[in-house]
Formats: sequence, C-alpha cells, structure tokens
Amino acid sequence: MKKLILCSVLLLCYAFAKAQSKTTYDINITVVSEEDNEPLLGANAIITTLKKGAMSDINGKGIIKDVPAGTYELTVSYVGHESKTITAVIPDQLNYNFNLHEVEGELDEIVIQSTRSSRTFKRTPTRIELIGGEELVEKTAMNSTNIAMMLRESTGIQMQQTSQSSANQSIRIQGLDGRYTQLLKDGFPLYGGFAGGLSIMQIPPLDIAQFEIIKGSSSTLYGGGAIAGLVNMQSKRPEEEKELDLMLVGTQALGITGNIFYSARKEKWGVTLYGSANSQKEYDPDGDNFSNLPQARTVSLNPKVFYYPSDKTTVWLGLNGTYDQRKGGNLDAINDESNAYTEENISRRFSTQAVWETNLTDHSSFQFKNSIAYFNRELLIPSMDFKGSQVNTFTEANYKTNTDKTDWIFGGNLYTSDFDEDAVINQRDQKDLTAGLFVNNVTDLSDNWILETGLRTDFTTDWGSFILPRASILFKSDGRFTSRLGGGLGYKIPDIFTEDAERLNFQNVLAIDKNELVAETSYGMNLDFDYGFAITDQINFSINQLFYLTAIDNGLLLNSSTTSPGSFEYSNASDLTLSRGAETNIKFTYKDFKWFLNYALIDTQLNYLDGNPEKPLTAKHNAGSVIMYENEKWRIGYETYYTGKQLLFDGTESRDYLLMGLLVMKNFDWGNLYMNFENLTDRRQSRYSPTVTIDAGGAPTFNEIYAPTDGFIFSAGVIWKPFGNKSHHGHGHHDD
Repeated sequence: MKKLILCSVLLLCYAFAKAQSKTTYDINITVVSEEDNEPLLGANAIITTLKKGAMSDINGKGIIKDVPAGTYELTVSYVGHESKTITAVIPDQLNYNFNLHEVEGELDEIVIQSTRSSRTFKRTPTRIELIGGEELVEKTAMNSTNIAMMLRESTGIQMQQTSQSSANQSIRIQGLDGRYTQLLKDGFPLYGGFAGGLSIMQIPPLDIAQFEIIKGSSSTLYGGGAIAGLVNMQSKRPEEEKELDLMLVGTQALGITGNIFYSARKEKWGVTLYGSANSQKEYDPDGDNFSNLPQARTVSLNPKVFYYPSDKTTVWLGLNGTYDQRKGGNLDAINDESNAYTEENISRRFSTQAVWETNLTDHSSFQFKNSIAYFNRELLIPSMDFKGSQVNTFTEANYKTNTDKTDWIFGGNLYTSDFDEDAVINQRDQKDLTAGLFVNNVTDLSDNWILETGLRTDFTTDWGSFILPRASILFKSDGRFTSRLGGGLGYKIPDIFTEDAERLNFQNVLAIDKNELVAETSYGMNLDFDYGFAITDQINFSINQLFYLTAIDNGLLLNSSTTSPGSFEYSNASDLTLSRGAETNIKFTYKDFKWFLNYALIDTQLNYLDGNPEKPLTAKHNAGSVIMYENEKWRIGYETYYTGKQLLFDGTESRDYLLMGLLVMKNFDWGNLYMNFENLTDRRQSRYSPTVTIDAGGAPTFNEIYAPTDGFIFSAGVIWKPFGNKSHHGHGHHDD
C-alpha cells in the first residue's frame, strides 16, 4: 500500500512538473464579416515576429499552434476588408474574435471579370463557376498542351471529339453543341465561325490565371452566341515580383511539350511573354494501323506590353500567333505519302489586342478595347482540299459607375466577321456585321437581396435586330446559405461551321442561304442553392445544387439536300431543342484532404424529330469523384469519372464507362516535379466497338465517337520557377 501511495505521489508530481514546464500554447481565432456576421473563409492571422500564422476555415476559425508565452502583435487580414491588429497576451488569453469591416470599392480575393461588374464574388447575382489556383496547376500538369482537360472535368461540360484523325474536340455545356458556347480571353471573343475549328486544341493553359464559366444564356453580357454559356479565360498580369515558369512534359504516347511564361513590372512598364511548343508522333494503341492521336506540330507565342501612365490608367497591347500542323489516318501514309487515307490540317492564327482603361473618379471608370483576328485553315483529305481564311474584328467602349448600393455599366460594341473560301466553284463566303448597345445594373435591395438586370440590343446586317433582356436575383442569409435565380434571352447567327459539318470535313456542304434561313433564338433560366457548414471542428461540408432549362427555337440543322443530290444543306428546325437537367456539387474538407463529388443529369431533347427525340452522343448521367491531398510539399489527386450510356445516330445505345486518373506532384522551392496517370484502366472506344471500318477497296468509314480513343496516357514533367514557387497556395474550384 505504501508503494502504491508513493507511485501515485510521484506521478502527480511528474504531471504537475510537466504542466509547469509547458512553454507553448495554441491560439484560437474566429473571423467574421462585420456587415453580415458571416464567417470569412481564407482570412490570414499572423504573428510576424514569430513567423507563425493560420488561415480560417469555412466557419471562420483557425488555430495558431505552439506559441510561446509572451506579448505579441496579432494581425488578421482578408482581401477586400480592413485589417485588424491587436495585442495578444499569452497565456492570459487564448481565444480571439475579429469582426472585419468590408472596404467599399475593394474587390474580394476572387476577382470576377465575366459579369463586367465591380462587385465582389459573393455579392454577384449571376451564377459563376471558377477554376483557379491549385486546381488550375493540377489541370495544367495533366494536360499542358491545351485546355480540353480543364473543361472536360467540370460538372455538366462534355468535350465531344469530332474527328479521330485530327483529334479535334468541341465543347458542350449542358448538352448543347459547341457553337452555342462563347469562348473569351480577357473579355475578347476568342474564336467563332470558321476560326472555331480546332480552337480547343490550340489554347495552351500555362498563362491563364483563372477560368470563369457562366452557364445559361449570357448574350446580354457579350452578344450573340452565348446561348449555352460562356467561358472567359483571364490571363496572368505582371506584378512587381518577377515570375518565370519553364515547363517540360513528355508522354508515353510519343508526345513532348515545352512551355515558358515570364512576367515582370517595373514602375510604369510591365510585360508578359508566353510561348508553347508541342510535338506529337502518330500514336495507335489499337493496332488497327490508324492513328488515334495524329502527328502534330504546334507553336504558340503571346507577348503583351503594359503601360501605367498613372495610378488610375492602364494601357496594354498583346499579340498572339499560333501555327498548327496535324496529320492523321493510315499510319503507312502519314510519312511516306502513299495513296492510303490521311487527314491533314494546317492552321495559322494571328490576333492583336489593345486595351485602355482608366478610373475617371473613385466611383467611375471608362474602358476601350479592340481586337483583330486572322485565321487560316487548310483541310486535306484524298478526295478534297478545303481552304479558307477568316478575319474577325471586335471593338467595345464601356462606362462603369457605382454608388454604395448600385452598380451601372453602359456600353456598345461592333463585331465583324469575314470568311473567304479559297475555291473556284461552290464558294461559301460569308460576311456579317453586328452592332450592339447594352446596359447592366446591380442593386442591393436589402442586406439579404441583390438584383441584377441587363438589356442588350443587337443590330445585324442580314439577320435583323435582337432585344435581349436578362435578370438574376441573389438571396444570401446571415449564415452559410445562398440562392440564385436567373434567366435571359439569346440568339445565334447561322454559319456553316457546325459539329455536323466538321464530321463531314465540310465536304458537299452547301453555303448558308440568308434568304431562306433565320437566326436561332433561345430563352433559358437556372436556379441554384448553396449551403456549407462544419460537421466537426476539422470536417467541413458544402453543397451546391443547380437546376436549369434552355430552349432553342429555329435550331440550325444539316440534312441531305432536296435540290442537289449528294449534297447537304442547312435548314431551320420546326420545333424546339430543349435542354434541361440538374447539377450537384459536394465538397468535404478534412485537414489537408479534400473530397469533391459531382453529378450531372443532362436531358437534351430534339423535339423536331419523330420517334425518339433524345439528342445523340449526349450521356444523360455523368458523375465524378476527386480526392485531393495537399500540403506544402505534396499534391496528390485521385479522380474517377463516370459517363453513362449515349444514343447513337443509328438508334442503338453505347455502353457506359468509367475513367480513373492519378496525379502525384512534389513541390520544391524551385518548382515542381510530377507524374500523371490518365485513364488508368485504359478505357477506349475500340475496346467496345471499332472506331474505323475499312471496306474492300481500302477506304475507311469513321464511326461516331462516344468514348476516349487514345486510352491510357502516362506523362511526367518538371516546372522550374527560378524566382520561387508561388503555387503552394491558391483557390480551387468555386460554384457561386
């Protein structure tokens, strides 16, 4: 008994001594917005003298660990809000609450350009999806050649391959063809009409700071063509601290890509320079002697010069040039020029951008911008040589003004398009001119309700005038719940450059008859709900649920000609194209782990068809799962994507399939090393059905493409950052 008492006394003394010897403590912080008492996610708390800090979670909470006893200056900051500094006495007080005041005129940490408003991200009624920061780094590593990977893995977006020989892909938002999506870069219309060919395959991603995706009719914002939505790519801008990224990637599929991005600013001048070069050897994983990836050579160069004559004014000029040559088909014919089937695409792009923007007062600004774009493409197959060029111009001027409760923007723009086909007979030249006027307003109705309204009127030379209203309303509670309801009208001018014509290589496709056709028009709306909360102190959950509907009248159809046998002609549909569905995005976070889940229901009906009106090559059910582990040293991601069954043009149904991928990236002070395993289980269409059929005479017939054709791709690369690695932290995917 005495021994037991002695042991107990010794243990108590040891515990007391340990407690007395504790020299570090954990500081708990809570950060909320002063205006609405909402938790601020991503606020920084730092004790500068100790070089210790923390970032707030979805509940505005963070922990600064292992702080020695003493008195310190504790500073909490959040972009768009006034910083606060207090004196923290440790261990007398270990819990601190901060109410940060929003600074009028300052932008949130996520700056959105697509809506044209100066509003913060969380106070914009338009529903926007953002891809930036960490996720952009990951997707660039997965595919450094083009932006197809960025878009394909976003909920409700399908990249539809239109040619096995060229590997060309078209973007489909919510089941609608690529011609209904407007591609922008820095607010400039990127490609349209003839220039839309091969466009997705010719946009490298390394100089892009963020993707902004607006689904549903956005024609009020940027004119005709944005019936399904728009994708706006924001380029990186020069900062005082120099940035240099050198990227080299190789694949087991016989491809190699090199990218360079440089930016710097000194006083009144700044510069960015982006260059990319890709070489791909013809690749045939099927063993059928036809290329699944074409032989390709691509070079892109994009320099920009920025001039800052004052703190209020910025002027920048940009040039962009791309040369792309790709040749696919029979392997024996790709290099030795035999008579077997090949498809060769040679394209050249050149464009200029000029922007002048100035703040007239603290609450008003003016912007003028202009772009001239030239595109030339030559498509060669054994039975045809299709050549042409297109010149597009875009000019816009806009004026913005804002008060405490209201933002206004007024503007006008002029868009011209001139396609010239190099042909002796059956020329399909087309010229179009569109002039537009627009006004957009965002008003705080109360602390919880914000209304956005817009009106655009476009005048076209041959297709008439279009009046396009648009409205969205945002409800945000005092907690973590928000909801948006929006809708608007849209239109699209007809041209011959559709997915159906691309599949035919434009062979025997008749010109647009402006006397017989009318422009396509649309109406659409969407409703979404967003909610997030903490399950435990370390596990956070958020969900975004979207419902949408888009209807297109007078849809452009390509059918066999009734007057010219063997040819194809365009006509307007007699009934609606109707796209409706739902998208669900769920996110869990636990310490350094993130888990994203998504599901898309896409129901696209072609009501002008007899019998089954379901749109071919459109999976009704799509789902995905992404698990990410991220810290200062590692970034590891495992992805799974499910694509449901699709209706084929012959009335049969394709099988469904599952794709998996794994990315492993090691972060260093000088850059990154990574390996990417894409399509781990080698799911490709040739495993289910042939992609090409050869007749007795050796002529190929290409079957419709509903699954990947290239199969498993392994890539490894290095990103060297001589001026330091800035990619350790950033923003991922956001739905708002």
